[in-house]
Amino acid sequence: MEFLDNISPQLSPLTLGVALAAFALSFLFLKLVLSDDSKVAIDYTVPIPEQCKSGWKGVELDDPQIKVPGSSTIQCYCPANGRLLGRVNPTTADGIDRAIAKAKEAQVEWAKTDFSQRRKVLQTMLKYKPYWPCPQDTIATAACLDSGKTKIDASFGEILVTVEKLKWTILHGEKALRAERRPTNFLMMYKANEVRYEPLGVVAACVSWNYPFHNLFGPIISTLFTGSAILLKSSEQTAWSTHYFTSIARGALSACGHSPHLIQPITCWPSTAEHLTSHPLISHITFIGSRPIAHHVATSAAKALTPLCVELGGKDPSIILDDAKDIQAIASVLMRGVFQSAGQNCIGIERIISLPRSYETLLSILSDRIRALRIGSPLDSPTPVDVGAQISAAGFPRLEALVAEAVSQGAKLLVGGCRYTHPDYPKGHYFSPTLIADVTPRMRIAQEELFAPICVIMRASGVPDAIAIANSTNYALGASVFGSAKRDVEMVVQGVEAGMVAVNDFAVFYAVQLPFGGRGGSGYGRFAGEEGLRALCNLKAVSRDRWPKLMNTRIPGRLDYPIRDTGKGWGMCEGIVELGYGESWKRRVSGLWKLVRNG
Repeated sequence: MEFLDNISPQLSPLTLGVALAAFALSFLFLKLVLSDDSKVAIDYTVPIPEQCKSGWKGVELDDPQIKVPGSSTIQCYCPANGRLLGRVNPTTADGIDRAIAKAKEAQVEWAKTDFSQRRKVLQTMLKYKPYWPCPQDTIATAACLDSGKTKIDASFGEILVTVEKLKWTILHGEKALRAERRPTNFLMMYKANEVRYEPLGVVAACVSWNYPFHNLFGPIISTLFTGSAILLKSSEQTAWSTHYFTSIARGALSACGHSPHLIQPITCWPSTAEHLTSHPLISHITFIGSRPIAHHVATSAAKALTPLCVELGGKDPSIILDDAKDIQAIASVLMRGVFQSAGQNCIGIERIISLPRSYETLLSILSDRIRALRIGSPLDSPTPVDVGAQISAAGFPRLEALVAEAVSQGAKLLVGGCRYTHPDYPKGHYFSPTLIADVTPRMRIAQEELFAPICVIMRASGVPDAIAIANSTNYALGASVFGSAKRDVEMVVQGVEAGMVAVNDFAVFYAVQLPFGGRGGSGYGRFAGEEGLRALCNLKAVSRDRWPKLMNTRIPGRLDYPIRDTGKGWGMCEGIVELGYGESWKRRVSGLWKLVRNG
């Protein structure tokens, strides 16, 4: 009180009240965000793969590839150094049937759980602590081994976004799935209406290799919270880590007293995958992958009329306006956007579209920084590594051809442009960090998704031209714009054809759990956020009498079968419509009179 006495002469009651209110709101916000999940979470652990432990050195393969000649086995290896991680026997069609049966049986009981029980499982996942050395390090190491990315890439793209999804669902999932009241109308004023979000049963997710932890865990989190079970088909490229990562989620279920069979990981060759995507007991499929494979999945799913959410990557533009401030800081964001996970990022920046004032400055900054990037195996190198490996060398001829073709058409290759044989890791799959400037929309390198560490810079004469260039591809996943003038920024936000747009930032949608997805050649449907949760539910509309003892639906005699007088019946119908929906009181009174006259 002495403190308040000292400041009260200098502050008006209104100002003091606003300050106290702001403090109270800040306290409540921090309490919500920093809520202690450990109070309900259960300690548990799962075995740590030997390959993730310090000192592990695998056998270096002579010819690293996932197919073993003369065998159906999936050969798993680290794309950064070619060392064998293990071999996985692919799931058969019968194995898929058994997995669906187990998931279906477990889901019957899981659907009876309430939100607090489901939250407890997610809180337990969030608390997961393997014995060695810490959960983030172990998960990042496994992701690096199987996909070749750096640990910092894994932190951004695997761990941060996954724990955010866990936390968001814990805090906001129930609100998103709670039954919603819906409005009624004058004629149906005696009805109470609601929409319920109920479990679908058994769903499936076919996910890509570029983020082996996050791409698996995202569907698991949403599916479990909606009350369903899930079959997870991972890419053959990351089959090794799939079983470890899913064991973390299954371990949380077991620790909380629920069946681990709610989560069924499967890995199979494409020839077997159709058995899953066309299965009549699968209620929904989330697919993350390429457009050609998506066509097969959609055709297969159509046999059972299974709904799809399809995310097919993009050719995301980043537009730099003339009044963009602090080009050095923007360049740092662009570098992360282009080279995160060695460019193997569905919402990576594939095209930088710069207006005239920023172009040369930006080009100079990026040239020096890209030239300084260090390539290598992040878990082996004694020196820092900026850019890890590509998942496979199979796409290198296409990338080199696209670069060469663009140069022949007038583009300027300033850095890189070809595959790289690392002197210390000759069996690794590396592509040189590349900078190519003066690219035009008609060049194939500006139209095709690269999924590689290639920075493409394009010129735009003005804001309308930048928007036209951004919209010149078949893709429409994400986009970003950097600038100060609200009018120009808003013109870009409205004009760019995309499912997501970041203003003065890059790809923050996952970090705040906004609905994620695109349109056109980038797919359809959304995951993440409220929309993503609800997409994994059966939306059930329920209408009931508000006052069942006082008022309910009765068929008027004039309209009851068999109809006795068609003329008066039609007159009554006219009266009902005019009374309920007449555009004026006169019209409504006329409708009431028709009801009385024909009743």
